[in-house]
Amino acid sequence: MVAKLTDVAELAGVSPTTVSRVINKKGYLSTKTIQKVEEAMKTLGYKPNNLARSLQGKSAKLIGLIFPNISNVFYAELIEYLEIELFQRGYKVIICNSQRDPQKEKDYLEMLAANQVDGIISSSHNLGIDDYEKVEAPIVAFDRNLAPNVPVVSSDNLEGGKMAANFLKRAGRKNIIMITGNDNSNSPTGLRHQGFQQILPDAPVINVPSDYSPIRKQMEIKTILTRYQPDGIFVSDDLTAILARDIAQDLGLSFPKDLTIIGYDGTTFIETYHPHLATIKQPLKEIARLCVDVLIKRIEHKETDLEYILPITLIPGKTL
Repeated sequence: MVAKLTDVAELAGVSPTTVSRVINKKGYLSTKTIQKVEEAMKTLGYKPNNLARSLQGKSAKLIGLIFPNISNVFYAELIEYLEIELFQRGYKVIICNSQRDPQKEKDYLEMLAANQVDGIISSSHNLGIDDYEKVEAPIVAFDRNLAPNVPVVSSDNLEGGKMAANFLKRAGRKNIIMITGNDNSNSPTGLRHQGFQQILPDAPVINVPSDYSPIRKQMEIKTILTRYQPDGIFVSDDLTAILARDIAQDLGLSFPKDLTIIGYDGTTFIETYHPHLATIKQPLKEIARLCVDVLIKRIEHKETDLEYILPITLIPGKTL
């Protein structure tokens, strides 16, 4: 089996980033550390890859993208916009699908650091603060609090929650609920929940975990609709809102006579294939452009803010 950089790191008792520094002769390292790494490389017969040999301290012009689920239409669309924006700025991307797995995210983070990427944009959130603070490459987060020194770009989640609640109230709905995913109150996405409850403090908020399968989600949502019999629902993402709409129709409910549903995200996919769904739209192109702008400023050692919030809009659809 061909030895990997991580194998060298394990044998030498150092991090993959340290091995990469030895290979690239980058940064200060003690003679003892260099010797340990070189001996481990020799023992394993490790040969640095072409990328590591060619860098020699130069910019790789590579950006790592870490996202929790690249099959999700929202993340897929955002990643596409990010790739286009980065390519126009002269950068290539490495896409990492963490699948909400902490170990997988950790492995990807180490891999990106070892390959000397110029920067990272992450929307994953399994790891602790220390893991992201140890990475030397500049990092920008989308909708996640990764570490105190990492800038966060997001849409106005708090206002989005308020907007949904207010529209449901104005629509004359009396029995309103919210269906949300895994996000806790400390995440920017969790602000949707807070905004909703600022307007409707007594409305039930029901958690349907994001990692449930579609079939499990359908079962949970059917139980929720049967138990609460709502006439208004705010759902924290569009895909779950579509499930709720379909289940409601199967139960014989009509829109908006019997039930009003508002989702959240408003991707091109939703606008094209599910135009009837009312939703809070995030400005994905602007989010991608801002993420890249902030990251490049960090790469160039320029000052940035730690929080950027972009406005949202409501797309009425026909479920409102």
